[in-house]
Amino acid sequence: MTAAEFREHGRAVVDWVADYWDRTASLPVLSQVKPGQVRAELPDAPPETGEPFTALLADLDSIVVPGLTHWQHPGFFAYFPSSTSGPAVLAELLSAGLGVQGMLWQTSPACTELEQHVLDWLAGLLGLPERFTFAGSGGGVIQDSASSALLVVLLAALHRKSDGRARTDGVDRGRYRVYASIEAHSSLEKAARITGLGTASVRFIETRADLSMNPEALRTAIASDVDAGLTPVLVMATVGTTSTSAVDPVDRIGPICAEFGAWLHVDAAYAGVAAICPELRWIHHGITDYADSYATNPHKWLLTAFDCDACYVSDRAALVGALSVVPEYLRNSASESGTVVDYRDWQVPLGRRFRALKLWAVIRWYGAEGLRAHIRHSVALAQRFASWVAADDRFELMAPHPLSLVCFRLRGPDEPNRQLLQAINDSGRIYLSHTTVRDTFTLRLAIGGTATREEHVTAAWDLLSRNASELARG
Repeated sequence: MTAAEFREHGRAVVDWVADYWDRTASLPVLSQVKPGQVRAELPDAPPETGEPFTALLADLDSIVVPGLTHWQHPGFFAYFPSSTSGPAVLAELLSAGLGVQGMLWQTSPACTELEQHVLDWLAGLLGLPERFTFAGSGGGVIQDSASSALLVVLLAALHRKSDGRARTDGVDRGRYRVYASIEAHSSLEKAARITGLGTASVRFIETRADLSMNPEALRTAIASDVDAGLTPVLVMATVGTTSTSAVDPVDRIGPICAEFGAWLHVDAAYAGVAAICPELRWIHHGITDYADSYATNPHKWLLTAFDCDACYVSDRAALVGALSVVPEYLRNSASESGTVVDYRDWQVPLGRRFRALKLWAVIRWYGAEGLRAHIRHSVALAQRFASWVAADDRFELMAPHPLSLVCFRLRGPDEPNRQLLQAINDSGRIYLSHTTVRDTFTLRLAIGGTATREEHVTAAWDLLSRNASELARG
């Protein structure tokens, strides 16, 4: 593709994306295709000779778009948002066009130093302690997701707890234990499998009435394990659980971790970015005093295209010690000087792309004021929706809703709620997900999409209300 052709087709692609955003609201938010339908429309073999790029865009319209669930749809309220924005998409294009490898400082100094700088910026916006920045003993790194962030900090915790033996000798199966709330993300179980600890090493801690981790139950569990000769390695506190957005009491969990020498990781994948707003910074209470690591996902609620997890550690030496492998072909004078960061030692893969560009672009385009406005807009809409639920005797709220997630259901048995969710999602107008709260089937409405406005939330409530009335009539 020549430069002239790239310009021509590049403009067409930008136009296509802009047109897609303009028409997304008119599409059914949940894909309507049947299993195998997309593959059935694709050729059995690749083309022998090259095809015009216009043919690809045509197939994008006729084959791909009908097979998508539209995460940027203003009626997408399922799971958590995976928001994107113009500056993030343009920065992704720049990253792809530059095509640099950021595995070592030397392989692209700007790739490394911009990431260090923008993550220090974000730490300041979130009110994180200085030790999580490069001015302190730690620093930040962009991972693909909070699951990867958890995996690398668990490796760092094992490295620290074993005095480095886990790196050379492997883990002593059956000896180590990790802890999280029963409401915690499944990534902890997966990380335990990958590290060789096994799922038997995971202890799930009961919750309090507000669905946050019970510190007393945590202390009892750790003390019991220690008495049995087991070693507590890591406790994962969650700020904004997936099911209900519960916030674990880090200020009470932290002293327990300090008492038993366990690494405290704070998983704030969804909710952490809310701390950009001073009035919501209470969600980080205790982090400054106790957390060893912290992760939040700008690609969820902060307008930054997937994938972009901001992972912070207070002790970068433990992370690098766990993950650094230096073959001869990667040796260079800059690395050996000890004056630079080589991010390949902060992650599982060797290679890494220039993800920092999109976070940098988003922060610069919106500014702190614009980012706060987006968070506050989402929270205000969620509170309005929750007020409608609370005022309707047919429905009940199932969990606290201080942020932008509302968990609710029809009063009574589970089956009408299952039918209501099915009817709503089949409508194509909005998309909700579900969970169980205290073993009760519960609907989730998560707000935070770039395009979601008050009229979309109002339409969602109207649709829920009408369908609830139809179910009642039978």
